[in-house]
Amino acid sequence: MIINLFNTDARHFAISAKIPEFSNKNRTLVLQYSIRLEQDIECGGDYIKLLSGFVNQKKFGGDTPYSLMLGPDICGSQTKKLHVILSYQGQNYPIKKDLQCETDKLTHFYTFILRPDATYSVLIDGRERDSGSMYTDWEILPSCKIKAVDAKKPADWDDREYIEDPNEVKPEGYDSIQREILDPKAKELDNWDEEEDGIWRPPKVPNPAYKGPWKRKKIKNPNYKGKWKIPWIDNPEFEDDPDLYVLKPIKYVGIEIWQVKGGSIYDNILLCDDPAYAKQVVDEVFANREPEKEAFEEAEKVRKAKEEEDAQRAREEGEKRRRERDYDRRHRDRDCYRDRYKRHRRGYSDDDYHVS
Repeated sequence: MIINLFNTDARHFAISAKIPEFSNKNRTLVLQYSIRLEQDIECGGDYIKLLSGFVNQKKFGGDTPYSLMLGPDICGSQTKKLHVILSYQGQNYPIKKDLQCETDKLTHFYTFILRPDATYSVLIDGRERDSGSMYTDWEILPSCKIKAVDAKKPADWDDREYIEDPNEVKPEGYDSIQREILDPKAKELDNWDEEEDGIWRPPKVPNPAYKGPWKRKKIKNPNYKGKWKIPWIDNPEFEDDPDLYVLKPIKYVGIEIWQVKGGSIYDNILLCDDPAYAKQVVDEVFANREPEKEAFEEAEKVRKAKEEEDAQRAREEGEKRRRERDYDRRHRDRDCYRDRYKRHRRGYSDDDYHVS
C-alpha cells in the first residue's frame, strides 16, 4: 500500500490501521517501512508508530500513547535526526545516540530490529547504521554498574610506566667534563700583536663530550600496573527486568507526519519477526531503483538549469534597472543645471546645454 501525502504544505497528518495482535515476547521484533520525500523538506517529521491497547482511531494523533516510534526528523541544516523512541511503563524514552537520517528525494528504508536479549539494530536501506543494547542506549533502567566514587588509589599502586635504571652508575669523571673547551683548530692571527692585543688565547667552542647533567636511563617499570581508574561496582539501585525488551501487544500501526512542504510517500510497511525477510523486501524494491535514481538525477539537472536561468534573468533585470536609474539621474542633473543656467544667463536656449 502506498500512502501519498502530496501538495499539502504546512499540515499535520495522522492515520492508523488495526492489525492482528503482535507480541514480541520471546521473539524478535522487526519494524520497517520506506519513505520518499517528493520535495526539498524544510522542516518536518515522517514517523511510524506501533500502538498497544485500545485506540480511538478517529482521535489518533501526536498525543496518542504508543509503544514504539521510528522515523526521520528534519529541520533546516542542523536537524537530521532519526528517532527511535520506546515506551516503558507509560513513559517514552528516546535513544541516546545521535542517529542521522537521509534527506534526499529518493526512496529510503528505515528498519528497527529488537531482540529478546534486549539488543537492537538500526538499518537504513538494508545496511546496519547502528546497534547496541536497551540497557545502555536508553535511560529506561538505572545503570547496572556505577563508579565507586569513594574509592581511592591504593598506596602500593605503581602507575609509573618507566623508571630510572637503578643499576646504572655514573661514569667516573663525568662531572668534570666542561661545557666548553678551547678551540683546538684555532690559530693565532698573523697580525696579532701581543703588546697591543695582549696574550692570544684560542676561543672557546662547545665541548662535544659534554652531555649535560648526568641522568640514569629510563627502563620499563616491572611493577607498572597501568593508570589507576575509579573502579565500577554493582549499582544497588539497579533492578533488572528480564522483559525489558517486551512491548505491550501491538494492535495498531500509525503514521504521523508534520510537513512544511508536502510530498511524503509511505510504502512497504512491515511488522514481523524475521530480519532476513525484511532484508529481502529491501532488496526486491531496490532491484528496480535505477529508474528512480535516473529520474531523480534528470530532475536535479532540470532544477539546476532552471535555477541558473532564473539567476541569469535576475542579473539581467538588475543590470537593466541600474542603467535606467543612471539614465534618470543624468537627465535629472541636466534639468537641474539647465534651470540654474537660466537664472544666471539671459537668452538661454535648450541647445546651449545638452546631456545625452
